[in-house]
Amino acid sequence: MRTLQGHVLTPGGWVRGRIDIGEDGHIARIEGDPVEDAAVDGDAAGDVRLSSAERIVRDSSEPLILPGFIDLHVHGGDGRDIMEGSDAAAAVARCHARHGTTALLATTMTAPMDDLVRAFEALSPLCRLQADASAPAGTTRGNGGVRGSGARILGVHLEGPYINPGRLGAQPDYARRVSMDELQRLHALAPIRLVTLAPEMPHHLEDIPALVQAGFRVQVGHSAGSYDDGVQALARGAAGFTHLFNAMTGMHHREPGIVGAALAHAQYAEIIPDMMHVHPGAIRAAMRAIPCLYCVTDSTAATGMPDGDYMLGRQQVTKCLGGVRLADGTLAGSALTMDQALRNLVEKLGLSLADASKRVSTFAADYLGLPDRGRLAQGAWCDAVVLDRDLQLKDVYLEGEPLALADAR
Repeated sequence: MRTLQGHVLTPGGWVRGRIDIGEDGHIARIEGDPVEDAAVDGDAAGDVRLSSAERIVRDSSEPLILPGFIDLHVHGGDGRDIMEGSDAAAAVARCHARHGTTALLATTMTAPMDDLVRAFEALSPLCRLQADASAPAGTTRGNGGVRGSGARILGVHLEGPYINPGRLGAQPDYARRVSMDELQRLHALAPIRLVTLAPEMPHHLEDIPALVQAGFRVQVGHSAGSYDDGVQALARGAAGFTHLFNAMTGMHHREPGIVGAALAHAQYAEIIPDMMHVHPGAIRAAMRAIPCLYCVTDSTAATGMPDGDYMLGRQQVTKCLGGVRLADGTLAGSALTMDQALRNLVEKLGLSLADASKRVSTFAADYLGLPDRGRLAQGAWCDAVVLDRDLQLKDVYLEGEPLALADAR
């Protein structure tokens, strides 16, 4: 039986002890001594003064063991783009696994149907989820396509084409209205977990209940809609917001916009914490307002690569000084990785490591309804990252298997 030892972040708090990993990749047990905690002097969304337990853990030389990161918005990495098809998705999964991401959603661009079909056909063997007869009801596992070498691809985030052509952001101009026929054809190839749409577009509000009934989780994004459009979308079944603040109507005290609807009513929303897409103060405000605000990278082919030109779907983007932009200067996804996202939350926003971990792992798993991921607990998959006291990544475990970081290329 494989064992991990160190300070383990469990749903109940820090434990100084070990994780025993079963032969099937699930956590057989966690044993050790709880690290006693005192009341936190601060707040739960920034300006947090470390609890006594976290001080003990961070001051120790022992490894820190956290749930593996879960990224629900990944376009690319290592010079490859999901829209390429072929073996691009496996390369992207390996890239992000090197940075601690153990599960992700492959994210497509607004594109003609033929381009989407090509991408979905390539994703099909990698992300088809299968019920694990040996695990408790409701748990999930993937096929063996990238086991041990890359992040588990849980399915697809269809970011376009059902968006507002006036709020494309870095998306190509192939926006169109929702088509259930398109969705069902694509879903038959690879499971669609999230659908981003603009609720103000004709018939989209009416389409949301049908999408939800068909099993698609709807997010509001790339939208020029009003506050009322956002509220109505939530009332009709939309569950979250795509890269909050970016490519949507902003907050004004007389016209709150889509951002206002999210801050006032959302339980979940994704945000890009690269400190370029969103000001740290806006991230803090969103964390106070949205209980389960979770982090995504919105990463592109430029992730893990030197400065230069790369493709994002059909468009060329340029990586320079840590950012990724179109020729006109528009931010076009990012080069962020989830291990850096964790460090940004802790070091630049002042979150506790326990809170930051939820925002790069647990909340995303909960949002997708995956009780066996995003937490280190008996019966869950042993998706884990091992960090040093400086929050630098040392080891990654994918469904109980150690990842050879140097070989995940």
